[in-house]
Amino acid sequence: MQYLIITAGKPALAYAKEGVRLYTERLRPFGRTELKIVKDGSSEDVSARLLAASEGCLRIAMDERGELWTTAQFVMHTQQWQLHSIKKVAFLIGASDGHTQALRSRCDHILALSKLTLQHELALVVLMEQLYRVYTILAGMPYHR
Repeated sequence: MQYLIITAGKPALAYAKEGVRLYTERLRPFGRTELKIVKDGSSEDVSARLLAASEGCLRIAMDERGELWTTAQFVMHTQQWQLHSIKKVAFLIGASDGHTQALRSRCDHILALSKLTLQHELALVVLMEQLYRVYTILAGMPYHR
């Protein structure tokens, strides 16, 4: 199974650039995570680009109105997707204006990383860390305690 993280616009903030660099490096040995950047713009334009880039994937919209999963639930969902032979899971991170209702309605899950609204670059780093955590749990590595 492959994870595809699709986000609007390249990270511009220094901490986000460093976080993306760090977790891209940490995820590389697992070989199944790809970061794709789509052009920023209006909510409607970004949502259309996110949907087009995630065609054929199980879609998860990252949205503060979504479900709050624990890490254990994230691992459980990953195991279920593997059991059901899901080939690609796409995480969709919108721009500062968020997702359209049309995008949310076409997603398999709406997931929140927090009850707080997170700046989209911060959400990207947090999501990448959680994916790394899921991989290490499944691999039996000591990262997760």
